[in-house]
Amino acid sequence: MRKLLICLALAMSLSGCVVGTLASTAVDVVTLPVKVASAGVDAVTTSQSERDEKLGREMRKQDEERGKQWRLAYDRCRKGKPLPSDNCALFTPQPRYDGRG
Repeated sequence: MRKLLICLALAMSLSGCVVGTLASTAVDVVTLPVKVASAGVDAVTTSQSERDEKLGREMRKQDEERGKQWRLAYDRCRKGKPLPSDNCALFTPQPRYDGRG
């Protein structure tokens, strides 16, 4: 008799879990298409901050390349072996005006 009451009490307490689990699963099934659709939209579109980050990366890359080309041209001019496209006048020291006259 005592075992029967314990089994009955356990069955009653678990039934709430089962109902709650079923309700939770039903909500998950209903909201799943919405989650999938929004994930698809997020994957296809880019936000303004993502565009800004991409533009910043591209600008830094271009700046690094420009600096590399400048250093190579400077080295060629310094060694006396410039390419026809090198403007060695940019790398020669310019007289400074010191304001004395």
